[in-house]
Amino acid sequence: MDEKRSFKIYDDGELGEVRIDTQVLAIIAGLAAVEAEGVAGLAGNMTNEIIERLGMKSLSKGVKVVVGNNSASIEVAVCLDYGVNIMNVSEDIQEKVKTAVESMTGITIESVNVRVANVNIEND
Repeated sequence: MDEKRSFKIYDDGELGEVRIDTQVLAIIAGLAAVEAEGVAGLAGNMTNEIIERLGMKSLSKGVKVVVGNNSASIEVAVCLDYGVNIMNVSEDIQEKVKTAVESMTGITIESVNVRVANVNIEND
């Protein structure tokens, strides 16, 4: 699969085509991932951390989308709550991301790879 900036989901040949930017797929995936119980948040890279400190919020932080001709693969980097079952939470993330992206866009998701990048330890 190649990294592309957008994914064509419709082209009727007469009125035109409908394309979805990979950033939109990443936002959908990120929002779906944080819905899983036990996810403290998405883990971003240094650029995303700088953006957040400047007061801007990146809804696709920690999400990478690679699209092919008729499908896409998604990688989600997450921060989990301490004490959760990592395998169960990861499977829930995979299911939620795949379902959300496929139902909202019609794009087939080949894989959802979860990378646990951090653990959130709350002090009570």
